[in-house]
Amino acid sequence: MFKGFRSFLLRGNVVDLAVGIVIGAAFTAVVTGFVTAFLTPLIGVATGAVGDFTQKTFDVAGTRFPYGVFVNALISFILVAAVIYFAVVVPVGKLQTRFESAKPAPAPKVDCPECLSSIPAAATRCSFCTSEVGVRPGLPAQTQALQSH
Repeated sequence: MFKGFRSFLLRGNVVDLAVGIVIGAAFTAVVTGFVTAFLTPLIGVATGAVGDFTQKTFDVAGTRFPYGVFVNALISFILVAAVIYFAVVVPVGKLQTRFESAKPAPAPKVDCPECLSSIPAAATRCSFCTSEVGVRPGLPAQTQALQSH
């Protein structure tokens, strides 16, 4: 059950993307609520404000600039980004690293003596110019390939 759920989360297609967007919207509401209810008031306590900066303004030549709205939005953005990074991005990255299979080492390559193309070291014939590549001692794959012909 969990194996299927894990493969569902880690594959990438259009349906998964649509589901991710819907879940992301719901998660954004949860994180925004958490930031608004808990983290922003803590910043207000630390700075001596109430935690709501929307009422902060300054006047220039009779024009009122409500800079507090911007400050509130900026604080909310930084806190939401931090919560998402530390609560989602880091754990999912560790989860993906844990479940990724090890990539096989690439086959060793040598240059073809005729056309100088890169071919697998165990090859007996060049895949580019089709010339026969001499048997090199110590390569059991070549020895097996020659014996099967």
